[in-house]
Amino acid sequence: MAKTVLEKEIARYKRAEARFVRRNQNKEPTKLDKFLEEKIPDKLESTLNAAFAKAFHLIFSKGSWLIEKTFSTDRLVLEFELDNAQLEDTGRGRDMRKFKKRAAVTGTAHTMISGLTGITLGIMGAWMPDIVIFLSLVIRNIYQIAMRYGYDYTSDDEKKFMLRVIATAVLEGDELLKANKELNKLIRFGLFTDESTVDMRINDAAYALSRALLYMKFLQNIPVVGVIGGASDFIYMEKISDYAVLKYQRRFLMDQLRNSY
Repeated sequence: MAKTVLEKEIARYKRAEARFVRRNQNKEPTKLDKFLEEKIPDKLESTLNAAFAKAFHLIFSKGSWLIEKTFSTDRLVLEFELDNAQLEDTGRGRDMRKFKKRAAVTGTAHTMISGLTGITLGIMGAWMPDIVIFLSLVIRNIYQIAMRYGYDYTSDDEKKFMLRVIATAVLEGDELLKANKELNKLIRFGLFTDESTVDMRINDAAYALSRALLYMKFLQNIPVVGVIGGASDFIYMEKISDYAVLKYQRRFLMDQLRNSY
């Protein structure tokens, strides 16, 4: 594949990543955030943190096989192989961008489902069951995004990468910049260079999510009004999905670059 095509696609990618970081780097607290700050129970964040961590452990230990029953891995593998063969044959930029388009469509579908689920449970004032459903959809989404780019999601290295993606996607400011650079470094040097454990990455992801969703999950626990909090599932699923597509796209482009030498 001609390097000029890859260089153009990498430049396109870098602009998209810069836009994501810029959008989430310097967010100011909203009036609702300031109002809720004094209303939040002291133990809610630690309760949320524990709930997210427990949900991650449950899904990875017992739920992955059930998630896999909800989509065809064979179809995704075949689609990737066909798209990859076409890319190798043509070397065109539009064929390279096909992977991102398919991954983005996958993310949009999950975003809609998570939004509807969150709003429904928000009306009922139930945020605890929503956490397991929300994370199941997040992980199902990333499983499929990974497969769109030809990556097997079953190894511990892939799980750690996935958890880093989830955690980084919901960060803001300097934390986002630092975590994004760490992910890019892993992509550059290889996932095997991550010396952390899956449990460590679960703890980090749970902590990031509990902080990001604290105010909205508080609202979701209030019947009827909880629809506002439930709608946060839509917002954060979209954010995580968009960021996951960016990071898997980066991996794919870097692999293409290495293979071009």
